[in-house]
Amino acid sequence: MTEELFRDDAYLKSCEATVIAADAAGVRLDRTVFYPMGGGQPGDVGTLRRGDGASFRVVDTRKGQAPGEFVHVLEPGAPSPSAGDKVVAEIDWARRHRHMRMHTSLHLLSAVVPAGVTGGQIGEGRSRLDFDSGDMKLDKDEIAAKLNALIAADHPVTVRWISDEELAAKPELVRTMSVKPPMGFGKVRLLDIPGVDLQPCGGTHLRATGEIGRVTVEKIESKGKRNRRVVVALVE
Repeated sequence: MTEELFRDDAYLKSCEATVIAADAAGVRLDRTVFYPMGGGQPGDVGTLRRGDGASFRVVDTRKGQAPGEFVHVLEPGAPSPSAGDKVVAEIDWARRHRHMRMHTSLHLLSAVVPAGVTGGQIGEGRSRLDFDSGDMKLDKDEIAAKLNALIAADHPVTVRWISDEELAAKPELVRTMSVKPPMGFGKVRLLDIPGVDLQPCGGTHLRATGEIGRVTVEKIESKGKRNRRVVVALVE
């Protein structure tokens, strides 16, 4: 299993690691700061640098077939480090930080719109959530005003863990209707914005909402009789 450094500190930009396997699918490390694609958040990209100066570009990061396995995908046909090599793994921080800003803003959006979440996608500057809103009227300007008020309040953003049993006893914590949080490992990771949002999430987030910066609600689309898509973008 790979030590998931990004789980404990989303602000780590690099780490020293050892290659434990490398094949056509990609490179597996004993520890990593690279977030693997999941929960609507793209996998990190960046670079693996060996001590002899060789550099290997990571174009995606994905979960492997085994639990706790992460695959750092290299450019097709590119050379690869070998098992046992020592490398420095460094993410594209500017890209990751924008994902963190967007992901945290979507948690605020799910707090502003009181409806079940049926889907979502995170991008660098534009993201969306789909809501089972029924007959609820969603107003762009009202949602944007509430979002930016929560951002300006600079609420702390923290992570804590609860047991599978505790989550099962509190089903209201699960806002996503299409994807259930991973259970069966004994504990579940919660994102906690006190007084604003509390729900299972394994993604990378900011330390405080003020770091998001201003956002705008670009559009609200109908995606079926009950489903509404809200698209949010960073102003800068």
